[in-house]
Amino acid sequence: MLILSFLVQLMGATMLLLYAVRMVRTGIERAFGPSFKRIVTGNRNRVSAAATGLVLAIILQSSAAVALLASGFSAAGSISFGVGLSVVLGADLGSALLIQVFSFDLSWLVPVLLATGGGLFVKSERRSLRQAGRIILGIAFILISLRFLRETMDPIRNSDFLPAIANYLARDFVTAFLVGAALAFAMHSSVAVILMCVTMVSIGAIPVAAGVSLVLGANLGSAIIPVWLTRGMENSARRVPLANLVVRGSGAAFMLIALNEFGLLLFLGSPDSAQTLINAHILFNTLLLVVIVLANRLERPLTAVLPDEEALPETDSPLLKSTLDDAVLDRPHLAIANLRREVLRMVQLVESMMQPVMDLYTKYNPQLARSVISKDLYMNTALDEVRRYTAALQGNGNVLSKSENKRARELTEYAIAVETAADIVVKRLIPLAKEKSEKGIRFSENGKQEIASMHERTMSNILLASNLLVSDDPESARLLLEEKQEMARLERKSRKRHLKRLSEGVQISFDSSDIHLETVGGMRDFNSHMSSACYPILFREGQLLETRLIEQNYDDLDVRQR
Repeated sequence: MLILSFLVQLMGATMLLLYAVRMVRTGIERAFGPSFKRIVTGNRNRVSAAATGLVLAIILQSSAAVALLASGFSAAGSISFGVGLSVVLGADLGSALLIQVFSFDLSWLVPVLLATGGGLFVKSERRSLRQAGRIILGIAFILISLRFLRETMDPIRNSDFLPAIANYLARDFVTAFLVGAALAFAMHSSVAVILMCVTMVSIGAIPVAAGVSLVLGANLGSAIIPVWLTRGMENSARRVPLANLVVRGSGAAFMLIALNEFGLLLFLGSPDSAQTLINAHILFNTLLLVVIVLANRLERPLTAVLPDEEALPETDSPLLKSTLDDAVLDRPHLAIANLRREVLRMVQLVESMMQPVMDLYTKYNPQLARSVISKDLYMNTALDEVRRYTAALQGNGNVLSKSENKRARELTEYAIAVETAADIVVKRLIPLAKEKSEKGIRFSENGKQEIASMHERTMSNILLASNLLVSDDPESARLLLEEKQEMARLERKSRKRHLKRLSEGVQISFDSSDIHLETVGGMRDFNSHMSSACYPILFREGQLLETRLIEQNYDDLDVRQR
């Protein structure tokens, strides 16, 4: 019974720790996610890239999340292979420093964090304050889960089976290393695994030698996570995670042997202190930073292992080919699934049209502009096909249920919204970028930053809309609606700041006034159309009012006015 109780409590504490880490990361991604690309891609120097990765890992509480960001930007050509690897190695050190922070006794801080975070999350109407509350609550839950882990370990610390396992792991450091790697991969969080190890060593549940081997194994496991998550991506995106795995895996194995076979563990701290684990973890990740000097030289062998795929001609791209299948029109549930896939293709197509807009504003490229504009024809054709398919589905002798009819209509309406968003890119934003280039107009630094921020948030919201089409998740729908409101707020804020710059006599703002105001308005309208996917879901869930007007008796209102 003691073992069963221990396992249940251990699982509960572990799940709370994982949830808390995820809660912090989710809050930060929702609050600042669109800015991450600008932060990462703004680095050209490998040292500054490593520093950026360090900071991002502390913020996101996950080096794997930073590795995924870096691999995506590297695949898109936004950063070089060397910069991408430097970001990941810096993130690993940031994750190690985060362990040091959480190892301190911060129990006195828990009530303050719960009160502050809970108040912001429950009572605040502003999205940014709600996300700040989510982050603070997540940190409090991490500290609570660590206390829970200590309390869970206390009753069995002197039992028969735990010392036997702990002593075996201390003797067989290879098994401990593999166990640490497996735990980190299974939990998808090296931070959580290492915090567990530090906690168990601090209460004497396992010896320091076993803890260090587990920690080094967790470093290997954390490097496997991004390799696994990018396995379906193109080869250019997989090189940075694979290089990180090679560097961290070989480094962890080397340090494991050095510490256990040559008795170097004594130089890292006390043989019975949990701080020794943290010292080993930080030292290991600090030493790995030496690799950034050789980062570019690793690109050639990695390219040989993962060569670039042969690029398909643009006309052969799957994005330009319809997914509608007339053969299943007599089976409404399959036809509606086809319709959903086609609308999702339209969303991905408009994403590819919106992505290069900021590049065109920075430096107008006529060839790139023509490529974007040419996709509008495919978008118009896709909308025509969606309308034809929906009409055929509803008039093909099929007896559609009320929900099927409604879903087909909602998908068609969203397809219209997506096509309208594409028109905004082609007929408003690209002509404005061209005019800006032809007239030699420049934005002020603040104005450029405001537009870039809106574009980043818009791209993030397109991805959220894509996920919503697949999942129909009410929470994602609420988030998308909040993002629409946030974009409207950003547009108003940018307009006010621009007018303030005009009142202060900033000449560059006078020259760019029309283009600036029309651009932020266009991005707001584009985002509004893409966000309309949330409305049907929120209506079905009863989470959206029909109108924001106050219901009242107009006769009484007329009497009061007289």
